[in-house]
Formats: sequence, structure tokens, C-alpha cells
Amino acid sequence: MNLGSNPTSAIVFNFSLFLCCVLSTSRTFGNKLLFLKPMLTVTNHTLEKLEMLLKTTGYKVRYEKGNFKTGACLLQNSKVIVVNKFSGLESKILAISELARDLEMDYNLLDDKQIAFHQQLKQIKLEL
Repeated sequence: MNLGSNPTSAIVFNFSLFLCCVLSTSRTFGNKLLFLKPMLTVTNHTLEKLEMLLKTTGYKVRYEKGNFKTGACLLQNSKVIVVNKFSGLESKILAISELARDLEMDYNLLDDKQIAFHQQLKQIKLEL
């Protein structure tokens, strides 16, 4: 795109680019708009890393069908996390990472890569 020497068109273009970046990193969760900082890639490998992190610390991740909405829940007084199996990959990763971020984990059970991954999760913020 050739903007020529008109500075106004450059400002409009930059604002449009900024707006596209903001919209591409925002998601709706319920009736709230979340702005996600660039964080985890949405791949099966990321989901497997999250599952392995939880499994190593004694949690069991189960994928079940039911009449609950997208997301995951931690069953009370147990180390079982239930995820809606019909959710998309991105929703599964978002829900599990949110739970993993809030859980207290014994770092003695984790290897160095898992500790770094969990610390990375703790640094990610969801802004409402």
C-alpha cells in the first residue's frame, strides 16, 4: 500500500493495523470481551503439555460430554479436572491453562521445562 506523502493517511493506516491486531487478540468468554496477550499456541502439542503438567502433579484430566458450557472444572476435594469434550481446541487450552495457572504445584515433582512452562502460564494475564 502506497501512502504517498500524506501523513494523515499514514496515521489512519497505522490505527487500522492496530485495531486489526487488537481484534485478532480478543475473545469473548461468556458476555465479556477478553484481550489475550500473545501466549500459548493453539496446537495439540500445547494441550498435551498442559495435560502432562497436570498429570505429573497428580491431577487427572478427563474429557466428558454433558450439559455444561465450554470450559473445565476442578471437582471439589479431588484432583480431577473435567473438560467439555465438544469444546474447540482453543477453548480447551484456555480453560485448562486458566486452571493450571491458579493451582499450587509442587515444583519438586516437575522437571525444569515443566517449571518454566508453569511460570510462563502464571505470567499470562487475561484482561477484562
